[in-house]
Amino acid sequence: MKIRTGFGYDVHQLKEGLDFWLGGIKVPHTHGALGHSDADVLIHVICDALLGAANLRDIGFHFPDTDPKYKGVDSKILLREVMRLLKEQGYEVSNIDSTICLQEPKINPHIPAMKTCLAEVMGIPEEDISIKATTTEKLGFVGKKEGVAAYASVLIYK
Repeated sequence: MKIRTGFGYDVHQLKEGLDFWLGGIKVPHTHGALGHSDADVLIHVICDALLGAANLRDIGFHFPDTDPKYKGVDSKILLREVMRLLKEQGYEVSNIDSTICLQEPKINPHIPAMKTCLAEVMGIPEEDISIKATTTEKLGFVGKKEGVAAYASVLIYK
């Protein structure tokens, strides 16, 4: 059995009046993440971690922000494509561990829905997806409510 790990990190600026997509669901908030796609920072880090683990470059390589076909795209579509690429290489996902860094809104009430959504998109059990949330104690761009950051580590196997 071949086992590989991957790591992902991403940030997005928060802007008033945008929809806030996180973990594949729309989270009610006055601000949303700014990006070329729907700016779902959690899905983006999971994609990057999975692609990195399989040595398939990164999300920007596969879905460049210079390509108009990805303008406003639902990040769940990108995640499905990443899963297809992994399966094409013979990999399966063992587990995902992720952390969202956000001052507000509180994310904990939304984690079960995110896990359900991600598990469905990826075709893996919810129990294999860990989502945690933290603030930065009002420090930095996250603490000043200017942006959102996320991290993910994954384990894949052949």
